[in-house]
Amino acid sequence: MDILAIIPARSGSKSVPHKNIREIGGKPMLAHSIEHAKASKYINRIILSTDSPEYANIGLRFGAEVPFLRPDEYSNDTSLDIEVFYHCLTFLQEKEGYIPEIVVQLRPTYPIRNVDDIDHMIEVLLKNPEADSVRTIAPAKEIPYKMWHMDDQGHLSPIMRDIPECYNMPRQKLPKVYFQNACIDVVRSEVILKQYSMSGNCIIGYEMDKNYDIDTEEEFKRASDYLALITGGKRFVFDIDGVIAKLHPKNDYNAAEPNQLMIDVINKLYNMGNHIVLLTARGYVTGIDWAEITKKQLNDWGLCYHELYFGKPNADYYIDDKMMDMHYLLDLMHE
Repeated sequence: MDILAIIPARSGSKSVPHKNIREIGGKPMLAHSIEHAKASKYINRIILSTDSPEYANIGLRFGAEVPFLRPDEYSNDTSLDIEVFYHCLTFLQEKEGYIPEIVVQLRPTYPIRNVDDIDHMIEVLLKNPEADSVRTIAPAKEIPYKMWHMDDQGHLSPIMRDIPECYNMPRQKLPKVYFQNACIDVVRSEVILKQYSMSGNCIIGYEMDKNYDIDTEEEFKRASDYLALITGGKRFVFDIDGVIAKLHPKNDYNAAEPNQLMIDVINKLYNMGNHIVLLTARGYVTGIDWAEITKKQLNDWGLCYHELYFGKPNADYYIDDKMMDMHYLLDLMHE
């Protein structure tokens, strides 16, 4: 079966200039999507659709085909996916007589994907002949049942009308809703060519938890930080009390309790090949030797680490240019 991956990468991004070729995780952003397609056990052809010769050369270098440069009319801010994909498929049909059975859209703004998701979505479409497409979704954080239209006079009318006064109901009693996160779309080529649609009428949702679409500098930094964590080879230094152990009144370390969420994250980092160093101020002020008790606690808590140091100066504040907030790390690792 011919399964084609199309990676649409125009050159005119304004929010993050040239984001599609900006380096992240040691390579241009679009290269990650090419590698995701190459790692799929079903995709057997990869095409980069771009309007830029520079982007085209990068795509070729990482293993994609670039049989054309996308025309300007399909490369502006308001161009639709269907225009881009219809152009690509009709070009291939006219020039090569090639029509794939299935098309997979991998947007280059997702440098972080689980390749298994791509293959599972292809399998879902193959197992459901009535379906036109499968697309990734995630639980919506904002509730459409509490959203409004507002007219020129400032009068409100609810967007959702299927439940009376749904906007006055607690969110727990409202239906669960999803948004399409644009990570992966799998669609039959005939839907694009014959229906001129990117989804068709019968769409199956594929729920995802993680979401790393990049459209702002903040999202770029977040994805870059996450890639740095999961690729390993980094050296992390963690405090113990207040990070690995919950703070205890009067610093009674004998009664310290584990912060299991943080321990799980550190163990993940350890298993990813990162180097874990622990640094503590236990005993710095009192001179008490807490080494054996601390080592036993860490062992009992199941924490994986490489080095443990005592003698960290006690302070009210620590300032460090390489500081990563504990809650930010937890959020990254539990996306």
